[in-house]
Amino acid sequence: MDLTIIKHAVECDDGAKRLSMRFLKDRATEGLRSRLSRELCTQISAELSRLGLTTIPRTLPTSENDFVWIIQKASMLGEVTDVAAVFANLDRLGQNPLPQLFDNYPNAKEGLI
Repeated sequence: MDLTIIKHAVECDDGAKRLSMRFLKDRATEGLRSRLSRELCTQISAELSRLGLTTIPRTLPTSENDFVWIIQKASMLGEVTDVAAVFANLDRLGQNPLPQLFDNYPNAKEGLI
């Protein structure tokens, strides 16, 4: 699985790029006809992480019609995303030090877990 083309595309767009899951699947499977399964999404996430990239939503959808944001981890936006994901996970566990944080941003919490 070689996703370096995506890494270069993200770098060209200042650290963030919106891509379809169909495009990600085609790049990950090198054009072979394959179903976008949970396992393939996990493999894609692992490869993107190895390349220094993260996604929003964190758990990739299995629908080829959905879009995701690919973000460079070593950027300001990537670091803010990581901090927000920590708060979303703490909130899910009932440990959020800012309990009303996601009251105003319900869609943010859903994409960060």
